Amino acid sequence: MLGHLLKEASTFKKVLVFVANKKSADRLFEELQEFYNAEICVIHSNKTQNYRMRSIRQFDEGINRILVTTDVMARGLDLNEITHVINFDTPHFPENYMHRIGRTGRAEKKGESLLFYTEKENIYKNSIEALMNMEIQQIPFPGDVEISTRLTPEEQPQVNEPNNPHKRNNEYERGASFHEKSEKNKKTNERGSYKRMIKAKYKKPKSRGDKNYNKSKRRK
Repeated sequence: MLGHLLKEASTFKKVLVFVANKKSADRLFEELQEFYNAEICVIHSNKTQNYRMRSIRQFDEGINRILVTTDVMARGLDLNEITHVINFDTPHFPENYMHRIGRTGRAEKKGESLLFYTEKENIYKNSIEALMNMEIQQIPFPGDVEISTRLTPEEQPQVNEPNNPHKRNNEYERGASFHEKSEKNKKTNERGSYKRMIKAKYKKPKSRGDKNYNKSKRRK
């Protein structure tokens, strides 16, 4: 839909495209760059300052017709003659929408804003309309635009992997064989016990005729 609109360069002369986050900005930029190449640029907070300043300058001077950005561009920049602000993602906070569309229609120039929203984003659109105390005019979806069935990473079903299946966390999972093996592997350190047993079994009994025994008795 966005690519279809931007083809009309005579109408969409200088366009700010707002997205929700940095990943979305890079993803949209890569998709559109295939068709618009030198006409498009992108900025967000992960870009270096030099990169951002160059993109802003090129957009301001008309070298680039389309600038994809996050809300980093919604405040504090005085750029004139922006013909359109396109909200590719509906902002969750209606105040952000007001700041975004304030980038167009400056210096008594006419500007237009477009809002793309999904069924899930309808609640955010309603909040915007409540804040502005007006209803956003709805434009019919063009019949010649092909609707893609490809989902973004955020839209794809999330698969939560279980904990490591090879890791046994409790005694119940270990089973009875574990305990039997553990008992079998238990060892007691009885160093020299065999020698002591033999010596105790076969040693000669002490008697009164034993010289060593009598010597020890005399010392006492």
